[in-house]
Amino acid sequence: MRRLFGSQLAGVKNEAVLQAFGRHLRRLREARGWSQQALADVSDVSKPTIYRIEKAHYSVTLDVLTSLAQGLEIPLRELVDFTESTLLE
Repeated sequence: MRRLFGSQLAGVKNEAVLQAFGRHLRRLREARGWSQQALADVSDVSKPTIYRIEKAHYSVTLDVLTSLAQGLEIPLRELVDFTESTLLE
C-alpha cells in the first residue's frame, strides 16, 4: 500500500486525473441516490476504499475499477469516460 503524505499519494504522476475520477465516481453514485456504503456493498469493495477513491487518496487498480463498473451496472468504458472539464474542476 502506498503511503500518504498529507492528502496526496507518494509517487502519483497524474493527481488531477485521480481527483477527476473521484468526482466522477461520486456523481455516478449520487445520481443513483446511493451512499458510499451502498456502492461498496454492490461492488464488493470496502467503504473506506470508496471514500479514498472519491477523495483521490487511492490509485485505483483495474480489479477495483471492474468491480465498481459491475456494481454500478455500467460498462467499464463508461466508468472511466470522464470529460476534460471534470479534470479542471
